[in-house]
Amino acid sequence: MFYYLFSFLEDLNFPGARLFQYISFRSGMAFITALFFSTWIGKHIIQKLQALQIGETIRDLDLEGQMAKKGTPTMGGIIILLSIIVPCLLFGILHNIYMLLMLITTIWLGALGFLDDYIKVFKKNKDGLHGRFKIIGQVSIGLIVGLMLYFSPQAVIVENINSYTDTTTQTEVVEYADAAHSSTKTTIPFVKNHNADYAGLFNWAGKHKQTLGWIFFVLMVIFIVTAVSNGANLTDGLDGLAAGSCAIQGMSLGILAYLSSNVKYASYLNIMFIPNAGELVIFAAAFIGATIGFLWFNSYPAQVFMGDTGSLALGGIIAVFAIAIHKELLLPMLSGIFLVESLSVILQTSYFKYTKKKTGVGKRVFKMSPLHHHFQKPAGSVDALIQGSKQALPESKITVRFWIIGIILAALTIITLKIR
Repeated sequence: MFYYLFSFLEDLNFPGARLFQYISFRSGMAFITALFFSTWIGKHIIQKLQALQIGETIRDLDLEGQMAKKGTPTMGGIIILLSIIVPCLLFGILHNIYMLLMLITTIWLGALGFLDDYIKVFKKNKDGLHGRFKIIGQVSIGLIVGLMLYFSPQAVIVENINSYTDTTTQTEVVEYADAAHSSTKTTIPFVKNHNADYAGLFNWAGKHKQTLGWIFFVLMVIFIVTAVSNGANLTDGLDGLAAGSCAIQGMSLGILAYLSSNVKYASYLNIMFIPNAGELVIFAAAFIGATIGFLWFNSYPAQVFMGDTGSLALGGIIAVFAIAIHKELLLPMLSGIFLVESLSVILQTSYFKYTKKKTGVGKRVFKMSPLHHHFQKPAGSVDALIQGSKQALPESKITVRFWIIGIILAALTIITLKIR
């Protein structure tokens, strides 16, 4: 909104209007606005949730301090979503395909999570929205993202096709393709030529390989959005854990978007150049500001929980953002916390079912899953293959340690652009 206003004022030679042409200025303003907006509106939303008696239903898992959380307002993800959307509307270029893509994802998955929370809280159904409807919602946004990236003339890349060393300056020179084009190519880590094409899997199909490549790409989008969204949902089990983890990942993605959308930095790193993707930096700044602002209320001891309204949307946003900048194959590292949390649940459930079928008694791998709860129980309190620490760790310590691991993974993700 402000971008269009100040573009008009710039034509009238209004002093300072040109500031809004700079991504650095608009992203900084988006971050500050999201941060202050979330802390301001958060207080009012929490009061409203308390007045409506929208409290979290706590299942007794025999964890220290757990039952004290009973009645804490949930559905606080509304704070995050509004704090992302408002700065993007104010400082973003709203006809940019990437900004539109991220706003649609935010609203779509936020609405899906809100519906799930609504059924749990108001309909008193602890199971919430039926699993099949969640999957339909996640598959639908995957289709929307895949098709928008396929059909939009703005969603293009300029591929780095060759590199050589200039003998005069002893510097690496990267050659780019002459024209931008829509592509199913993505960045892969630890490989000299960073780019891999999904269509390359279908070379046997001849002239149809590109079509099959796009179909496979859309299927990948659906899988990644669903996996990361559910991973964030499972991680949202300790005060501040999901919000802090998402802020860290958002910062890393913002850096990747800035590097990919700037031809000089893209050339230095020998990665594909993505025109128009600079607008994602503004979205990332709002995303970081909103999640950090939410931590003002969600850090231990939490005054509000984000609920599925926040966690499903945040995970989906991270997935779609990575896909938009063709860096989705870096997600297993960047979102390693989400991945491990999801794997711990899958492993725990599978092993329990397997041992129960074999011996009649189900056995556990971890004391509890998702993994963060495993550290909340002392060794020997539960019969499990992995016991770990003799003493239960305080919730705040577990959260901060997971954040530290997330920071390390984020740094490694960025470093992979040069390790090949």
